[in-house]
Amino acid sequence: MIFARLFFSFFKLGLFTIGGGYAMLPLIQEEVQYYGWMAPEEFIDMIAIAEMTPGAIGVNTATFIGFRQAGFLGAVVATTAIALPSLILVVAVSKVLDRFREHPLVGGMLLGIRPVVAGLIASSALFIAEAAFREIGTIGLTGIDPVAVIMAVVSAVLVRRFQAHPIAIILGAGVVGLILF
Repeated sequence: MIFARLFFSFFKLGLFTIGGGYAMLPLIQEEVQYYGWMAPEEFIDMIAIAEMTPGAIGVNTATFIGFRQAGFLGAVVATTAIALPSLILVVAVSKVLDRFREHPLVGGMLLGIRPVVAGLIASSALFIAEAAFREIGTIGLTGIDPVAVIMAVVSAVLVRRFQAHPIAIILGAGVVGLILF
């Protein structure tokens, strides 16, 4: 019974939640409270753990709740259930796009979407850069930390020009952070 409950709860969340993992959290909390899966304090701790681990917070939270309720198999069921609606949608859309890729309307639509996607990614990058450049330690009235800017530029050059692996850069930045800050 617990596996069916986990599957249908998280499948429903994956199907009807729009806006990413953080948009899912209040709905996940409702399910947790409705079924009495854990105390509110435990749920908050679960979110903190889910944020610290790699991956989407909604998927991580589902995995942790599934594991807490039914062990490894519960984690697999909850994770599969929350990801399955997106997987089905992506496969369906890709089939449609493959079939009609050469159609002028679809080609035009894709050409229109590409720059917008780049703009959305750039917007996120600027948002992150703003926080990163101001968080370490600012100089003068600009509020921009020159060390953070230099670290960002060096990391971009290492990736783009020298094909350095991002994990190596992150580890190196951690060492630099320990030394400088």
